[in-house]
Formats: sequence, C-alpha cells, structure tokens
Amino acid sequence: MTHSTKAGHYPAPMRFLLLLSALAIGACSILSGDQKTKLPNIVVLFADDLGWGDLGCYGNPVIRTPRLDRLAQQGMRFTDFHSASPACSASRYGLLTGRYPHHSGFGWVLFPGNEKGLAASETTVAEALRQRGYATAIFGKWHLGDHPGVLPLDHGFDEYFGLPYSNDMLAGRPGTDYPEIPLYSNESVVERSPDQSTLTRRYTEHAIDFIRRNQERPFFLYVPYAMPHIPLHPGREFAGNSPRGTYGDVIEEIDWSAGAISDTLKELGLAKNTLFLFTSDNGPWIIKGENGGSSGPLMDGKGSSWEGGHRVPAIAWWPGTIEPGGICRELSSTLDLLPTALELSASPETGLALDGRSLLPLLQGNRWEDERVLLINGPGNEIHGVRRGGWKLLVKTNSQTGVVPHQGKVPLLFDLHRDPGERRDQSSSNPEVLEELLALLPE
Repeated sequence: MTHSTKAGHYPAPMRFLLLLSALAIGACSILSGDQKTKLPNIVVLFADDLGWGDLGCYGNPVIRTPRLDRLAQQGMRFTDFHSASPACSASRYGLLTGRYPHHSGFGWVLFPGNEKGLAASETTVAEALRQRGYATAIFGKWHLGDHPGVLPLDHGFDEYFGLPYSNDMLAGRPGTDYPEIPLYSNESVVERSPDQSTLTRRYTEHAIDFIRRNQERPFFLYVPYAMPHIPLHPGREFAGNSPRGTYGDVIEEIDWSAGAISDTLKELGLAKNTLFLFTSDNGPWIIKGENGGSSGPLMDGKGSSWEGGHRVPAIAWWPGTIEPGGICRELSSTLDLLPTALELSASPETGLALDGRSLLPLLQGNRWEDERVLLINGPGNEIHGVRRGGWKLLVKTNSQTGVVPHQGKVPLLFDLHRDPGERRDQSSSNPEVLEELLALLPE
C-alpha cells in the first residue's frame, strides 16, 4: 500500500508514489534527541493576492519586509513555487487537499450563499494531522463554502476564527444582495461587518495564543490572511507608513505578523521542531494599479495561466533542518503541503489519491530525481497547460490585463529556465518537446 501522489489523468503517476516505509524513515531521520517525543509542528501563513515581486527578498525595492527577508536568509526561498490555481477558492482547495482543483466540483471562486463547498468526501491536511494527534486551527479566510457542513470545523480544524470568504464580498456591493460579511468564531457568527483594519492583528493574536496553548503537543496552524486582497485595510500602527502606499502598508503588517509568530516559536523553544511555510494563494491583482501588487519579471497576474498568475513567493524556515540561505529552483507547489505533512507525521496508509509530492527532499537541500510534471489550472478549473521541468505548454490562454503578447495563439511552448517572462514561443523550434508535453494533458 502506498500514499498515491497521482498526477491527474496523465501518464506515469507511479513515479509520484510515496512508500509507507519512506514516510516512517523520512520522519524519523529529521528528528533527533528529545524531538523524537513530539512530531513536527507545521505552520502555514497564506497571503491573499501577494505577487512574486512584492517582498524584499524577491527584489521589491520599496516594500519593507525585514522579518520575511530574515526568515528567507535563515531558511529557504523558492523561485519556482506555484499555487494550485490563480484564483481564491480553487487555490485553497489545492493547498488543503493536495489535489488539482478540477477535482473539487466547484468553480474558481465561491460567493456568499453558494450551495457548493468543500465536499465531505475530501480529506484535508487538518483532518489527516488530527488523526495523528495534532491540534489544528485556522485563523483567517476560509473561502471553501459558507454554510453548515462545509466550514472549517467540518473539515478537521479544532478552532476557527475568521471570514468565510473574500473581504470584498460586502453588503451593498453593486449588483449583489450579499449579507453583511460575518466573522466566525468556531461555528458561531460573533460579528457582522468587522473592522477589517483589525483582522491581521487579531489573526496573529489568535495564532500566538494557539501556539502557547498547544506547545506540549504537535500542532498544525493555518493563517490565511485577508490581505493584500482589496479592499486594503492596514492596521492603525501600519497605516501611512509604507512608501508604497496602502498596498505596502498591509504587506508590511503581514511581515510583522510573520515575525511575531516565528518569534513565538523561538521563545517557546519550538522553532527547531516546526516547519514554517509562507506563501500566497495566487499572483497579484495588477489591474488595480497602486492597490495591486507586482509579479516582478513574470507575465500577467492573478486569474491568468501565465506565470504571474500562479508562480508565487514561498519561504520555508526550519532551524536545524533547513540550511540557512537556501534557494530552491525546483518546480514545486502548494499541492505539496498535504504529502509533506503525511511524511512528517509518519502517517499510516490513507489511500488518498494526491497530485502533490512531499517537499522534504527539497527542504533537505536535494533535487527531484525526475522532471516534475504539474498541470496548469485555468478559469472554471479547466486545464490550460502543463509544466515538465523547465518546459511550459499552454493550450489555452487568458489574461488579466489583456495586453499579453501571445494572447490567443496556441499551442505555446516556453523554456522557463531561460525565459521566465514567457516572451519567446519555442513551439516551432522544439516540435518533439511540444508533442511530449501535449501527451501529458488529460484527455
């Protein structure tokens, strides 16, 4: 029996299988001494619409992110890390289930009152870890359904404090009949239309309290921020501070939050037994101008199948396990969280059909033993293309900005190792590679 990391319906899924014996050996190999008495904690901070080029350690010259930059220096920075989808709900589905969003049964984005949501048949990372004795919590944006049966406590989380969907789905929004946005505490609505400028601070306070209360047992902590999704609401202490305006203010507050949470882990002596991952749900909403972010050298942004839509910043920090100053250039994804959690927790066989793979080899400074294959999610959870190693094939395209040079021309083939900005189509000069990648697409 194995943990399957099945790559959709394309060939050779067996190369992604995680053997049970490897799980046990891998988890034990990273623990030593007293750490063997406690499985590793896992902390995931998930920004909303943060672009590849929005952090100092990714080259932003204006927005100040000293705490995240320091975590990258002390840990590992990924340069080819991808969200499961370039849009909100589908991306969160992929993160929590380790499965491509076309399995979800719903579209890209769920809205207030939608009948659909995260199905009871799905297994989340929280459910898998709770079965191993982990305390589990989410403090922030859920966005996988807002009715009974699909909320966080129905999917393996012990605690929940946050909004059930995006912070712009507000009462009075033109063309909608949305109710006042609810703030949940576990299964109860405790506020309506909360002051959004307090959310990042309150999520951070809940996260720190959760860590302190559960320091004697393994825990999984998931903090999906409301920001920098618009409308932008920085906390009072951060408003007006950034030279990048309000957009910079909210990111600098997230930087503070990441620092406060990592400092708590250090203070309690938990850092060496905690995998800490910071990333984003998709690329930036660049058409919002000064209220949107930067995809750096990448093409386009949120909502598109171009690199700027789904290649996101990612920082992993784990003192004593991850060598400081690491830069990982391997193709990797938010789909990899659940397989990683299964390996770190030495979980027994689950029979889950997963599309990700454990990141542990990369965190230990190794490379994939093969050319990684990832499908590329598009609008309506259609498959827009596929990655294999450095090659990217697009058979459908869409654009947030409408000014992408190749828009409408397919198929397109890019060598991203040489051309990360997707400027030069290689389909005519590499017909064999084109055919090989076309064969990887599901029928």
